[in-house]
Amino acid sequence: MDLSYIINELGEEREHYFNAIAPPIVQSSNFAFNTVAALRDLLLDEYNGFLYSRGNNPTIDILRQKLAALDGAEDALVFSSGAAAIFAAVLSQVKKGDHVVCVRDPYSWARRLFENILPRFGVDTTFVDGTVTANFEAALRPNTSLIYLESPNSLTFELQDVAAVAQLARSRNITTIIDNSYCTPLYQQPYLAGIDLCLQSATKFISGHSDTMAGVLTGSRDRIRRIFASEFLNIGSGIAPFNAWLLLRGLRTLEIRLQRSADSTRKVVSWLKAHPRIQKIYFPLDPDFPQYELAARQMKGAAGLVTIQLKAGNRAQVEAFCNSLQHFLMAVSWGGHESLAFPACAGLRTEDFDVNDPRHSLVRLYIGLEDAGYLVADLEQALKKMDEAE
Repeated sequence: MDLSYIINELGEEREHYFNAIAPPIVQSSNFAFNTVAALRDLLLDEYNGFLYSRGNNPTIDILRQKLAALDGAEDALVFSSGAAAIFAAVLSQVKKGDHVVCVRDPYSWARRLFENILPRFGVDTTFVDGTVTANFEAALRPNTSLIYLESPNSLTFELQDVAAVAQLARSRNITTIIDNSYCTPLYQQPYLAGIDLCLQSATKFISGHSDTMAGVLTGSRDRIRRIFASEFLNIGSGIAPFNAWLLLRGLRTLEIRLQRSADSTRKVVSWLKAHPRIQKIYFPLDPDFPQYELAARQMKGAAGLVTIQLKAGNRAQVEAFCNSLQHFLMAVSWGGHESLAFPACAGLRTEDFDVNDPRHSLVRLYIGLEDAGYLVADLEQALKKMDEAE
């Protein structure tokens, strides 16, 4: 389908709601029936109608259609957060005695799921360097049921060869899940490359306004239907109709927001690479990035996220840079209109900072919708403040 059609028209049967341009917010918890037979049918198969908004809802249904189409998938589920989507997706594919292979630096809540929760139910996980496809094959066991990817990840942006891992997994009848939050479906469509289940944090680029939280899971109709009938309904972590409406609003400008952010990111990266206070740049579409050729081959673009390694002699210099930023807000997440900075050292106790550990001097920047020159000027004045903290 054409992108403009998906974003602006798909699922929007306006004749059903007074020809209103914006879809309605159907803020109802449940739905009434005229006959016992009609109620019975939905109780037996809630997937195919509107019974209770913990499952299906008309506003959410429009969003599901659009999100599935953007991924090139058959269906989608929308959760109250990205973490909820991860939890349901993984839980749906494993059982006691199973083994999972996961990339070594996944999103923190995915790692906690694999390290802390699944072992309580007899599921073991092996973490591998996913930049080398052979590492996945070497880690496989007879009981491996799932390979979990995140390409790129959200700090140093390691990639996996998505198509190659998908082919490996299918040859062994192993399910694959990928976190596609960095790229969104506009810049990468893993489902079309053979991945079984694709998820993303819609809190970020899909929303685009930093005012709602959501997670998306897409895949075949059969897989999504089975997850809907089990983990999705049982966990009860579906999205509220109003939040779904906010995401529909965000989708309208997704393409142009990504373009603006991507254009500004390239300008900021070019400036940062020449600055004497920058030790290293992490950005997948920078020709100096170790996996640049893979990124250029399987990603249509990259918007917003870039990580810098500061040339810092101590923790105070890293914090001086971050504390001096005037137009980058210091916060987690990304994808909104506002530019953000997130220092890795914020996750460390002050006494644990090691100047010889490059990761401790990393600062992730999100380039929002502000003018690139405006952001460069802010970075320049903040980098100068590092000298005062020597």
